[in-house]
Amino acid sequence: MTPRERVVASLEHRQPDATPYHVTFTVPAREKMAAWYGDPGFETRLGNCLAVLRTRMPETDVPGRPGIQVDEFGVEWDRTVDTDIGTVCNTTITAESFPDYRFPDPEDPRRFAHFPAELGKRGDRFVVASIGFTLFERAWTLAGMENVLMAMIASKPFANTLFDRILDYDIGVTRTALSFDIDGMRFGDDWGHQRGLIMGPALWREFIKPRIAKLYGLVKSRGKRVFIHSCGKIDELFPDLVECGVDVFNPFQPEVMDVERIKRLHGARMAFFGGISTQKTLPYGTVAQVKEEVKRLIDRVGRQGGYIAAPAHDIPKDAKADNIAAMLEVLQGQ
Repeated sequence: MTPRERVVASLEHRQPDATPYHVTFTVPAREKMAAWYGDPGFETRLGNCLAVLRTRMPETDVPGRPGIQVDEFGVEWDRTVDTDIGTVCNTTITAESFPDYRFPDPEDPRRFAHFPAELGKRGDRFVVASIGFTLFERAWTLAGMENVLMAMIASKPFANTLFDRILDYDIGVTRTALSFDIDGMRFGDDWGHQRGLIMGPALWREFIKPRIAKLYGLVKSRGKRVFIHSCGKIDELFPDLVECGVDVFNPFQPEVMDVERIKRLHGARMAFFGGISTQKTLPYGTVAQVKEEVKRLIDRVGRQGGYIAAPAHDIPKDAKADNIAAMLEVLQGQ
């Protein structure tokens, strides 16, 4: 089977000839493995089954402030410590200033200018277009986490208007992305922490669920697959996510959920993507423990499809090089 055929079989809950996988790196981990292999281009030979097309516009440096970049929304990101995501260091909007705020153009052709070339290099991989910071995350990057959470309780008109404006932007990006020859959309929106939902299930169902149902419904109406990424312990939402049309859940963190139990409970209606521990096994385990964990996930969670093997997030900088190499050895050796 080709990588794309393995993904399709897995999402259809059929047993592929080998479990599909997709491995990504933070900047420090990528540099570490380039040195380990003595090959700066090692990622091109990983055998990943997905091709991910990003829809965000390039960020620009803030003059006179080293390490600070500003995105198309006006959000400033401090990347002096975390070189990958960074930390928001400004408040772009308030309830008072929001009526005058102008959202970026979701259909700006520059956003999709790289799609044709990337699609030309897709080979036999399964292609997803990606929108990060989809709804809740985009709201708090603009207005501040505390302010958004408070607004969901005490200033609901502002919260509803903010989420609606963000949804309009997301729909515009998604509609244009779906005009290309892609297989699905991946939406990123962290709703959880290590113990549960940041805003709790009631507020999630009030503010988030009806809006993602519209967004995911657009993708499903075009016959494409819906991938979502949400860190944290959010498994109480899995029935809701299935109802909203989710096909694939990521990152499937083993530190916050029993991945084998979750597959048994929900694996008939949803596929899972991730599962290899980035908080424990890759940074602190032995090579033997890494190999055992990856083989167990392939054998048990990957049985009868419904699984894309991967680290539970981009591999962090504290993961050991020999452990990363051991994981790749098992994935590539199926």
